[in-house]
Amino acid sequence: MKQNLIEYSLKNDRLEIRVQVVPRASKSEVVGEHDGSLRVRIAAPPVDGAANEELIRVLAKKFEVPRRAVSIVSGEASRIKQVRIERGSRDLKALLSSLVADRG
Repeated sequence: MKQNLIEYSLKNDRLEIRVQVVPRASKSEVVGEHDGSLRVRIAAPPVDGAANEELIRVLAKKFEVPRRAVSIVSGEASRIKQVRIERGSRDLKALLSSLVADRG
């Protein structure tokens, strides 16, 4: 049985995760785990930061935090990004686990 594990770090109420972005998808959605990353399909094209803005919007909604709580730490011009999410009202680690379990 394959385990769905997303690489992450949780320090000082900040969750950092690796995200694999699939731009120009039919709709924006969190798909689940892929090669240790959280895979997110984004409807926006990777032009003028549109896909990055859509990624921030999708993750903020999923993690129930304001958009300002989500930032791209590295990989702004790459499909593989390191994303930081500031703690909101939910337990971020538990929510991350539930996202993977829902899609696993």
